[in-house]
Amino acid sequence: LSKYFRKNRAIGSKDRKYIAEKIYTLIRWMGLVDHHCTHSHEWEERCRALNALSIKKSLKDTSIPLHIRASFPKDLFSLLQEHYGEEKAFSLCLASNTPAPTTIRANILKTTRQALFAKWKEKFSILLTKESVFGVQFEKKINFGALDEFKNGLFEVQDEASQLVANLIEAKPGDQILDYCAGSGGKTLAFAHKLQGKGQIYLHDIRPRPLIAAKRRLKRAGIENAQILTADAPSKKNLLGKMDWIFVDVPCSGSGTLRRNPDLKWKFSTEMLHRLIEEQKKIVKEALAYLSPKGKIIYATCSILPQENEQQIDFFQQEYGLNLTLKPFRSFPTEGGMDGFFGATLKRLEN
Repeated sequence: LSKYFRKNRAIGSKDRKYIAEKIYTLIRWMGLVDHHCTHSHEWEERCRALNALSIKKSLKDTSIPLHIRASFPKDLFSLLQEHYGEEKAFSLCLASNTPAPTTIRANILKTTRQALFAKWKEKFSILLTKESVFGVQFEKKINFGALDEFKNGLFEVQDEASQLVANLIEAKPGDQILDYCAGSGGKTLAFAHKLQGKGQIYLHDIRPRPLIAAKRRLKRAGIENAQILTADAPSKKNLLGKMDWIFVDVPCSGSGTLRRNPDLKWKFSTEMLHRLIEEQKKIVKEALAYLSPKGKIIYATCSILPQENEQQIDFFQQEYGLNLTLKPFRSFPTEGGMDGFFGATLKRLEN
């Protein structure tokens, strides 16, 4: 969609919005749309079926299988149903078919959310997030990149649940932190202020491109006590056994953020899930080598599947002699609310 808009710059903002909303709606409800296609599953036919479809009426049609009414792949729906029961599984799927809210996190190194709220409340329709003390939620999407506050590093766009997971890092000034699957640095940006510029954060990822973006975001946010670590960085060996905190935001199914990436559910398979589970185990094993004897490691996903969350925590505790330090954080996608995330803090058992 982004490529299409870049190639067709003459398309006006209203038309762009209409096209984007139409495509997202089609992808979200494609399972139900395909059920009502009479001739084929070509995109033209799908568009015609969507325009003629009454989603509210179809949701109540008991002749349609439940996973199709929910517009979810049968394998994924079955996993949710098995763990949460039919009613909650159906509710989670419907919530995942709604547009996601837009939330920002104030950069405490440069401002407060109260200051941002006071500046924006007359310009935009906004409200303070209920759980995160750093968040402001926008009722409508805007071009954040054009705002001076963004250019000056006063905030980042980040879902409220993602903010809460990052806040599990209870670091103090002087601590050493390893963000092991850092990507473009979203979680580091959220907890860096806790060090008050003292101590060090290491951002590691096997993908070079996101780390380039992370470096740019760190500079904009005014974070100076952070280092980029590529997968082949020789200095990694100097960090073994020295980290006070390790944050491991592992690759996952993304089942808690399908509102933002609705196409992911149509790529889901049990084979993919099994592959991810093994990859998650491998990553945590690698990351543990950097943990100090009294350090803590946080395992995080944007998944609502127990196979990637609770069952993994059980495995890590048994396999590596770890213990939960507090009750894991869980959130579920709700209409107008936060995304689905999971976060658990573990430490080694004391001898």
